Amino acid sequence: MHRQRGEPERLQKVLARAGLASRREAEDWIRAGRLTVNGQAASLGVRVVPEDEVRLDGRIVRQRAPQSGGRVYLYHRSPGESLDKTPADAPEAVPLLSRLPKRGGRRFIMVSPMPRIDGGLELLCGDGELAARLQRSVRSLSSELSVRARGELTPQQIEGVLGGILDSGEKLTVLGCVGAGGEGTNRWYAITARGASGKDVRQLFERQAAIVSRVLRTRLGPLALERSLARGHFRELTREELQGLLSEASESQSPGAPEPLPQPRVETIHGAGRPAKPQGRSSTAKAGPKGSAQDAPGKRRRGTSGRFKDDSPQPEIPGRRRARGAPRAPVRGRRARD
Repeated sequence: MHRQRGEPERLQKVLARAGLASRREAEDWIRAGRLTVNGQAASLGVRVVPEDEVRLDGRIVRQRAPQSGGRVYLYHRSPGESLDKTPADAPEAVPLLSRLPKRGGRRFIMVSPMPRIDGGLELLCGDGELAARLQRSVRSLSSELSVRARGELTPQQIEGVLGGILDSGEKLTVLGCVGAGGEGTNRWYAITARGASGKDVRQLFERQAAIVSRVLRTRLGPLALERSLARGHFRELTREELQGLLSEASESQSPGAPEPLPQPRVETIHGAGRPAKPQGRSSTAKAGPKGSAQDAPGKRRRGTSGRFKDDSPQPEIPGRRRARGAPRAPVRGRRARD
């Protein structure tokens, strides 16, 4: 569906939707003078319409209408694999970003990626606006992950994983965690959670003193990792799969969804545990009439030396006592008596 004629959009947004760069990178290009609009140098905040001629380094940029050419690819990534660098042990291998079709875009964005040490199902999109929508959608989708841990977990550890409490105090919605076999000392566990990332799932197991060696994502919403898709291979999502991914995310965002636990609040009380300090004497205090100090204890009166005296008991300040045998400190303003 094309936009109406004359509806302007920021130039950074247009370039991000075309898959050329992120919005921040587009701002850097504008500052460097690499972009022109209708023959004029572009400036920050400029808006363009589909009829404008936008050029990057002298080459025409074809504007893409919203939702007209967004392509999403599902990739089976191996643990530890880099998407843009050739592995040192296999110099003849071609990175994934170099194998993706050019029609999908010149720049691809990973949607909710797994950590580098983990792997499994990954989504890549060449449309910046569509990638942002998918990123918001997967937070409400349920996903399945396979976790390999050393040794078998006890029932208490399983209950701790199902509790879903993270180190930050937030609560992850864990729908299930069951054993899935294993070999030797390693055991596999299939965990289903809503809006979970690989880092969160690894943290759930490590909080139960489990040694995790691998986390693989096998399902994300309605998308599952088929056995026919070998490691290192990818396929393009159909329009029906993409629409189903977005629609399921909108349906799962219900008002009754559980909210994360609040962060623990730490309050600092200034001066707690310290001895109380005596209040300073006000220089604006006025002396009352003669005899009033004796009649009203606790009030300040003027002594014979011209200084104010206070009859009220003062709090004792530790560390002020003179050690036995130590000489007295000289008192200023007094003369030594004969």
